[in-house]
Amino acid sequence: METKKNNIIKKGSSARFSKTISETDVYMFAGICGDFNPVHIDRVKAGETVFGKQIVHGALVSSFISTVIGMYMPGPGTIYISQESSFLKPVYIGDTVTAVVTVEEISIKRRAVLLTEVFNHNGDKVLTGQAKVLLP
Repeated sequence: METKKNNIIKKGSSARFSKTISETDVYMFAGICGDFNPVHIDRVKAGETVFGKQIVHGALVSSFISTVIGMYMPGPGTIYISQESSFLKPVYIGDTVTAVVTVEEISIKRRAVLLTEVFNHNGDKVLTGQAKVLLP
């Protein structure tokens, strides 16, 4: 697990969080959220799909954006207003992903617009989006 914290919150500021996603992570997430889609939890059935093997839940991948926002930048006390995400490529069990959050705008009303991206260990962008938050 890798983290990078930047305490200065201004346009262009960014922070990141990395994690290698294990099979246990996927099964535990399925148990928490109730999404037991075979493409995530059944090695044999997932192998018969277009992906060729198990893929990680998109919501699990996007949850690492929340980690960055809530823990690193802007950080504790930040409140999510909205999150838009587009899933560009599948993430597989064993992949290391890095969520990156970059400040695009800050208003005088303590609100910010954030660019949210997730990359795999090959540097491929697997998710892109935008979050709106209330700053602490």
